[in-house]
Amino acid sequence: MTRRSRDASSAKPAAISGGGTINDIARLAGVSKKTVSRVINRSPLVQQETREKIEALIREVGYVPDPMARGLAFRKSFLIGMVYDNPNAQYIVNMQEGALASMRGTGFELVVHPCDSKSDDYIEGVRQFVLQHRLHGVILVPRVSEDGALVDMLRQAGCRYARIAAVSLDEPARMIATNDRLGAVEVANYLESLGHRRIGLITGPQRYLSTRERGAGFMQALARRGIELPPEHIVEGGYTFESGVACAERLLALDPRPTAIFTLNDEMAAGVYKAAFKMGLSVPDDLSVVGFDDSPLAARLWPSLSSVRLPIRDMGAFAAAMLLADEDAGTRAAPVIAPHLVARESCQPPRG
Repeated sequence: MTRRSRDASSAKPAAISGGGTINDIARLAGVSKKTVSRVINRSPLVQQETREKIEALIREVGYVPDPMARGLAFRKSFLIGMVYDNPNAQYIVNMQEGALASMRGTGFELVVHPCDSKSDDYIEGVRQFVLQHRLHGVILVPRVSEDGALVDMLRQAGCRYARIAAVSLDEPARMIATNDRLGAVEVANYLESLGHRRIGLITGPQRYLSTRERGAGFMQALARRGIELPPEHIVEGGYTFESGVACAERLLALDPRPTAIFTLNDEMAAGVYKAAFKMGLSVPDDLSVVGFDDSPLAARLWPSLSSVRLPIRDMGAFAAAMLLADEDAGTRAAPVIAPHLVARESCQPPRG
């Protein structure tokens, strides 16, 4: 045992005169001054065991908090922000539901900030959002989670954050990586195993990391199985229903047309259904379709849509839990997200 640890372990509350200070309480409890301040102000962020230990020391020492000590806990509010630039409303709703589930009973509330990440002043808008609400932390949803300049601003502002992205972009305690590429690989292997060789791909916007990861995983897996997608079989959509319709119309006008189409989210897959119906084509008799996200829409379509399941609600819950975790509890391992294909009625072997 070092001299420092012997001195700390031998310190007794009775040896502190005049009721001590917040620094004395923190030293005796073996926690940070911020944690003591949270206990004083009845913050929900402190584990029960730690809270009871600190409260017992305060009583024993006779410490009386001064206004400066109490003010420490009020630099930030009991608010968690969610910042997003995502055209898929259901994705955002599911993410919010997960975050709210984690926050239930904690005393924290969720506030949201939709933005346009293509705008020149969007980072300044997020900064004002953080400062105005004195946020405890921010959940960053794709695509804004991929923006290093935004993350740098949050660090400079002293705001905690949790990033959700297709691959790891940060230290584990701040990051939820969804490993999108793995799900796309599974789709490629599945469609090839059914016998599909003419396959269409509807991507999202190329500035999205999810688009690049999902698309690359899909095409590389097909290439390993001897299938190369010609350029005309790859169309960029916007992650919206309307873009799914427009892209599918282009693909289905080809001669010969694809026997299967993979879309990089479920909204665009629903658009493929509409385009096929308008052209008199049947899913899956004439065309197999696979989506990504496995949103509630996938099971509601008819025939039900095969889709890669991402636990979006759980991702929101994980992100909120990261921000609510006691900073004195040490670094926590990032959750492992493993997307997988849910095969339903929208796929079958191609005719002939």
